[in-house]
Amino acid sequence: MEEEEDCPELVPIASLPQTVQSDAKIPVTIITGYLGAGKTTLLNYILTEQHNKRIAVIVNEFGEGSAVEKSLSISQAGELYEEWLELRNGCLCCSVKDNGLKAIENLMQKKGKFDYILLETTGLADPGAVASMFWVDAELGSDIYLDGIVSVVDAKYAMQHILEEKPEGLINEAARQVALADVLIINKTDLVSAEELDAVRSVVRSVNGLVKILETQKSRVDLKDILDLHAFDSMSGGSLQGKFITGSSHPHLDKSIVTATFEVAGSVIEESLNLFIQNLLWEKNVKNNSGEPMDIIRLKGLVAIKDKSNQVIVQGVHELYDLEETHVAWDENQRVNRMVFIGRHLDTDILKQLFLLAVLA
Repeated sequence: MEEEEDCPELVPIASLPQTVQSDAKIPVTIITGYLGAGKTTLLNYILTEQHNKRIAVIVNEFGEGSAVEKSLSISQAGELYEEWLELRNGCLCCSVKDNGLKAIENLMQKKGKFDYILLETTGLADPGAVASMFWVDAELGSDIYLDGIVSVVDAKYAMQHILEEKPEGLINEAARQVALADVLIINKTDLVSAEELDAVRSVVRSVNGLVKILETQKSRVDLKDILDLHAFDSMSGGSLQGKFITGSSHPHLDKSIVTATFEVAGSVIEESLNLFIQNLLWEKNVKNNSGEPMDIIRLKGLVAIKDKSNQVIVQGVHELYDLEETHVAWDENQRVNRMVFIGRHLDTDILKQLFLLAVLA
C-alpha cells in the first residue's frame, strides 16, 4: 500500500473520443465557495427559476433556513433523508451528508431526466479532492464527466479570506478554492465600492490568472456561463490559445497561492514531460530560490509532443494529471508549449528552465 502511495498510477480522465463523451455522458459541475459567499443562494436560484434546463443538484448539507431545505422530507430525528425530489421547473434536488458519490450513483438510475449535475461542496471543502473522485472512479466515469469547477466569493470579505495568513502547514481554503476554479463568481458586488471591487479582482487574478470572472448580486448568473465549460477535456485548449497570460505573482503575495506561466517553442519528449510533471506533483522535489518545495494545486498546458501532429492538453489537480490529444493539428512552423501552474512557492524562471532542460526534443 505504501508503494502505491509513493508512486501513484497515471489515471486517464477520458478514454472515449470527445464526440462520444459529449453525447453519452452527463457533465458534472462542482460548486464551491467559502462560508457565506452565496453558494446556497446560487443553488436556490437554479432550482427555482424557470430556465428550461433539466439540472440535478446535489447539495452537501443545506444551510439553516434554506428555502430548498423546507421542501425536503425531514425524519423524526431531524435528519435530512437522502431523497430525490422533482421540482416544478424540471430540476431534481437531493441533500446528502457525505461526499456526494453515493448520491450520484443513485442519480444515474434516473438518467434521462436531467442534462447536468451540479454538486455543491461544503464551505471548508477542498474542491480538488472532490474533483479527483471523478477522475479515479471508473464506474462513475462511464456515465459522467467533470465539466468544471465554479467558485463563489463574497466581494466584501474576499480580501480578508484569500489573504488570511495560516500557520505553517495549514492551507488557506478560500485561496485554494479560487486557485482551482474555472469560473469565479464575485458575489455581493453591491456591498463594496468600485475601488474595493478592483482590489478583489486584482487578488483573484494574482491567485488564478486564467479564471473567468463573473460579477453578481444575489448570485444571479446566466447559466450558460457556468455550464458546458469543458474545462477538463480536449475542448479546453481554447482557454490557452490566444488568452495566454504572461508574468507571475504580485510581490506582496509571494507566500500565497499564485499563478506562474511560460511559453516555450519547439517539441517535447512525452516520457520526459511525464517525469517533469511527476517530479512536481508526486516527488515535490522542485524548490524555489528560498529552498521551499513548489506545491502545485492546478496544472494546465498545451504542448507539442514529438511525433504527434495534434495539440495535446495537459491537465492536473493535486497529484493526478492527464495528457489528452486533441483534434487540432499543429502548424509545423508554430509548435509552442504553453504551461500554467497554480500553487504555492512558485518560481516561474526555475520552472521554465527545468522545462527547457528536461523535456525539449
